[in-house]
Amino acid sequence: MSEAIWKMIGSGVLETLQMTVISTALAYLIGLPLGILLVVTEKGNILQNRIINTILGTIMNIVRSVPFLILLVVLVPFTRFVTGSSIGTTATIVPLTVGTIPIVARMVESSLKEVSPGIIEAAESMGASPASIIFRFILPEATPSLILGGAINLATVLGYSAMAGCIGGGGVGAIALNYGWYRYQTDVLLVTVVILILIVQIFQEVGTILAAKKRHS
Repeated sequence: MSEAIWKMIGSGVLETLQMTVISTALAYLIGLPLGILLVVTEKGNILQNRIINTILGTIMNIVRSVPFLILLVVLVPFTRFVTGSSIGTTATIVPLTVGTIPIVARMVESSLKEVSPGIIEAAESMGASPASIIFRFILPEATPSLILGGAINLATVLGYSAMAGCIGGGGVGAIALNYGWYRYQTDVLLVTVVILILIVQIFQEVGTILAAKKRHS
């Protein structure tokens, strides 16, 4: 491969990391509270509310069930409204964030449900408020699981960002598609795939290490 292509791949990696990290962070800003709400409003929990729980759960399931490529197309008008464009790295962050929110919410829900009910009962017996139970008891106990879930979500968003190349998104996915597929440059395709695999492995390894440290702290 030429030096120009290597430079392009380097820029693509940076764009991919930018899309992945920013989209995941934004998704957690919205998805984390939604995940908490899904747990505390379910039957028998501290803020049980069947209506809110059902409506929220249904919305999460609907959005999560839409294939990401279809979601990319459906969100083009909204993406253009928010960013002024429907292609490129910045524009891709919008559908990535929207598509990741329900995944984050369900992952958070799963992590919080791993917390022993005895901890919640003990907190209630001490007269702790719902907010105190959530932020001082449930979330700290669920932190290792939340960290592992975060690593998984980063890998998921990374895969989504590669698919975004199909409609003009930037990053490694666009390079793999435009050069590795359309121009039959197999070497470019293999290199981009290896890079994506390595990034996923790094995310997962870092998440595993941080979760293990948190468990033993």
